Amino acid sequence: MAEHTPARRVALAREPGRPGTAEFLEALFTDFFEQRGDRLCADDPAILGGVALFHGRPVTVMGHRKGRTLDQNLACHFGMPTPEGYRKAQRLMKAAEKFHRPIITFVDTAGAYPGLEAEARGQGEAIARCLALMSSLTVPIITLVIGEGGSGGALALAMGNQVIMLENAVYSVLSPEGFASILWKDSSRAQEACDVMKLTAADLLELGVADQVIPEPEEGAHTDPQAVFRAVDAALTAALSKTDGIRAPAAHRYRKYRGMGARWLRTPGKENL
Repeated sequence: MAEHTPARRVALAREPGRPGTAEFLEALFTDFFEQRGDRLCADDPAILGGVALFHGRPVTVMGHRKGRTLDQNLACHFGMPTPEGYRKAQRLMKAAEKFHRPIITFVDTAGAYPGLEAEARGQGEAIARCLALMSSLTVPIITLVIGEGGSGGALALAMGNQVIMLENAVYSVLSPEGFASILWKDSSRAQEACDVMKLTAADLLELGVADQVIPEPEEGAHTDPQAVFRAVDAALTAALSKTDGIRAPAAHRYRKYRGMGARWLRTPGKENL
């Protein structure tokens, strides 16, 4: 792995040119049929999802979308979904369960959209229902954290039997700026927060949150997207083969999430943390 500081990895995870969900869908899947709307209120473009073929196998695939142009960024709230986006995700998950399709999710968000209108329409409830639904699904779920993985907005799509991270992706309870603002009342200490939050892929692999880390080009995925697509394709193929052997995916996820961090806590010197 390239030797970068945690703060540098956060910057690479946020790199505007970094491949996003739309690029991974185009590169890795065929016959993608997008499904829109939550059948209750509206469509949220910040969640992109539908049915596709992965090497000829039907799968349900979805992920956060930030957009490329400024207009797209604004339409997608820079990748921060509203309740309609999470309810669309639930709709896709239920269809996957009905037709016995594996679910593949791509995580790349700073967090759920925090606007007043989102809260008024049930943001917290929508995220909670995503988590409850993913907990109970009998089909396998594979999650790839490809950029930012921020707070419940990321976790709502990330309860996978296999959690794979790109080398410069990050995954944390909130942003470094938010962490510094809460802990030290000073958002300017965000770089210091990166050092203590254990948010890098290497940290999360050690903690048992991530199951695999995919190497990137030294200066980030955006410098050689094709190499990253090939690596992710291989990782997804292996993960699908592995999850096919799980007899009870819901029970497997339960054990997995109950056991996160246990190995790290058994490390000498960390027993009392």
